[in-house]
Amino acid sequence: MVHIARNWIGGYDTATCPCCPQLFVRPLENPTVTSFSESAATALQLITAMDAGLLAIVGRSLAVSASACAMACALGLVLGAWLGVARFAGRGAVLTLLNTFLAVPSVVVGLVIYLLLSRTGPLGYLGWLFSFKAMVLAQAVLVLPIVTALTCQAVEDAQSLHGEQLQSLGARPLTRSLLLAWDERYALLTVLIASFGRAVSEVGAVMIVGGNIDGFTRVMTTAIALETSKGDLPLALGLGLILLGVVLLLNGVVALLRRWRERLESDAGSHAPGTAPVAARAADALTPGACA
Repeated sequence: MVHIARNWIGGYDTATCPCCPQLFVRPLENPTVTSFSESAATALQLITAMDAGLLAIVGRSLAVSASACAMACALGLVLGAWLGVARFAGRGAVLTLLNTFLAVPSVVVGLVIYLLLSRTGPLGYLGWLFSFKAMVLAQAVLVLPIVTALTCQAVEDAQSLHGEQLQSLGARPLTRSLLLAWDERYALLTVLIASFGRAVSEVGAVMIVGGNIDGFTRVMTTAIALETSKGDLPLALGLGLILLGVVLLLNGVVALLRRWRERLESDAGSHAPGTAPVAARAADALTPGACA
């Protein structure tokens, strides 16, 4: 005797036989329209009703990504600005290694962090595995190469335009890197927003080190993967719509910043973008007795 179970997950009927563990699957007659429309309607209801479970996952995801970006940007901006100006033996190898880290799969980063935080790992005494802190650490490690590489490129381009002028005023490499980074602050704001978008869309590393524990380490991306496999398509679709909205908002902010910068540069007159501000700040900072 074959037991028939209706299952709308993915639009399939499942049939199981009690005397045989084999599972027979046959597609429904018109699954796509029905399942998608019902899931989309329920997802919108969850969003508009401000479902508590959904909001908890969204808040946790944003908190993890914001914390990771704050850590990565605090180090990556300084390191990238210094690499954009400094010239030393082995700089090419360092940049090559940095660019290599940009292509490292997130699951590899998650595996390394997992081994470091495991009981037998060198950081096992911290007890961070399967916790909020472990997910922040994993995302920070993923975002750090992106922030450093993009900052290095922006400062290096500014160095080719204004570096000799600052050097003639007596600015040392560290001072030049800070002045040039400040002059490129609008471009670096775009870097920060892009890094947050990369962090909030991460799934592999946080799944490994966080464990996707309900109420503790479940974030938007891991919840989407889990709920899709479980068949809770409305919740997965609702989280997907919110994640898409966050990314869309970030892109909108980047576009506004770009227009704002273009307007400021157009109001600066006939000078090259950033030339006058850099010279003025360098003169104020490097001339003895100069007024602030």
